[in-house]
Amino acid sequence: MKLRGNIVDIHNRKIFKGEITVEDGRIKWIEEKDCQETHYILPGFVDAHIHIESSMLVPSEFAKVAVRHGTVATVSDPHEIANVLGVKGVEFMIENGKQTPFKFNFGAPSCVPATNFESAGAVIDSDDIRTLMANPDIKYLAEMMNYPGVIYDDSGVLKKLEWAKYYNKPIDGHAPGLRGDDLTKYISAGISTDHECFTYEEGLEKLQKGMKVIIREGSAAKNFEALINLMDEHFENMMFCSDDKHPDDLLLGHIDQLCARAVAKGIDVFKVLQVACVNPVKHYDLDVGLLNEGDNADVIIIEDLKDFKTLQTYINGDLVYDHGVSKIKHVEFKILNNFNTNNKAVSDFKFESNAKQIRVIECLDGELVTNEIIEDSSIENGNLISNTERDILKITVVNRYNNAKPAISFIKNFGLKEGAIASSVGHDSHNIVAVGVSDEAICKAVNLIINNTGGICAVSKTSEKIVPLPIAGIISDRDAETIGNAYAELDKIAKQLGSQLHAPYMSLSFMALLVIPSLKLSDKGLFNGDTFKFTTVEVS
Repeated sequence: MKLRGNIVDIHNRKIFKGEITVEDGRIKWIEEKDCQETHYILPGFVDAHIHIESSMLVPSEFAKVAVRHGTVATVSDPHEIANVLGVKGVEFMIENGKQTPFKFNFGAPSCVPATNFESAGAVIDSDDIRTLMANPDIKYLAEMMNYPGVIYDDSGVLKKLEWAKYYNKPIDGHAPGLRGDDLTKYISAGISTDHECFTYEEGLEKLQKGMKVIIREGSAAKNFEALINLMDEHFENMMFCSDDKHPDDLLLGHIDQLCARAVAKGIDVFKVLQVACVNPVKHYDLDVGLLNEGDNADVIIIEDLKDFKTLQTYINGDLVYDHGVSKIKHVEFKILNNFNTNNKAVSDFKFESNAKQIRVIECLDGELVTNEIIEDSSIENGNLISNTERDILKITVVNRYNNAKPAISFIKNFGLKEGAIASSVGHDSHNIVAVGVSDEAICKAVNLIINNTGGICAVSKTSEKIVPLPIAGIISDRDAETIGNAYAELDKIAKQLGSQLHAPYMSLSFMALLVIPSLKLSDKGLFNGDTFKFTTVEVS
């Protein structure tokens, strides 16, 4: 096979007309040669940190869409399914992904459960990490969210880090806002990356101390604008990632979008492509070609170096995407789940109190971090209730693995004027999270999730709509177009109910993520992510 066009040599920072000869899946030679083709040939894009589960697609269906955008590989953390199903869930992702040519590069989830302050469906301890690290299909130790455990020398955490070092595999970080001496100690434990930086200053300090900073632009967390100005000087130590990408967003674009945005800001195209294509391969030692003679032919052909529209994608020399058509085939799989809770009653969502002031989670659009604010409460017959006029709504987290009393708190900025929304995608333990204008609406939404053993839904007084997620309660068994369209419809309904958030379901899914400050809700109660302790809803 021969490919002709403008060949982009990232390493030598030049573009030349030429011909690439591919034999047995590898690049045999590259030669300069005049040709008529005006398109560009370059290495495929790599998403340097993503939870495939966040797309609500099994890996094989994710791959079908990703190759349309020139992505040939991901650095994938199966942390979400692991919190539901343990090692069995990790194995499901690996085996499904292996049946496609796409290069998923799964890691071993380091924090299952993410904390001891929530109920998860499984535990992955240091012995499990040892077993996973010995598996050649596991490429790295995935994000170490328990940064207090690293800083304060938790023995279980340190054992996991040691097994990664023993097998000479990289260790990913997760340390939002961590600075100063604590950051220095965190890095000294062998942790090499962070995708959680949300200010320029934080990113700069981490780069200066030797970390690789991954610019994240996902469906909820968007840090591109805050960090992109670091790239001009620090491009050799930066990467791009999605972290969490909902299906409707994935249909529109992937790493290609970030390349286009970076070039539009005037950043040198070779620096951008080093970040998008080269750095993840080198940092994680991935079996992904970089357009050198002898490399795997993991190559994309794009229209131009402005919009980065993909025309063709090749993986190991095989054409997997061709002018609008993905050639990755459907893969059969078994459905796995872990859902064991009964329907709830409206009374389960009452919060009996006469407190005049309450702690409220302030949701910030486009951010995973939240603020703690103090607000006046609304009381009706001794029950704290939602107040739609002031946009202070009741939020609940319901244990889906056992029958237990729901945890109740209050949240601002969801904006609902009627009904409720709910999801069994609730990072990191994937319990049921719901926000609504009344106890009745919340109960209706929660029970709709329970009766479908997983999904995302919206309810009003007169209607209900659910997108079922039968695999681990977080992944669909359908293709990307089907789930993407269904998700987009549900997103529209949530906004018709009053939400002003860019991605209300993605934001909802992070309101139980305790490892990111400041105020979150677990199934066990309201949690302060700064002090890493439970706190009270009632203030006075």
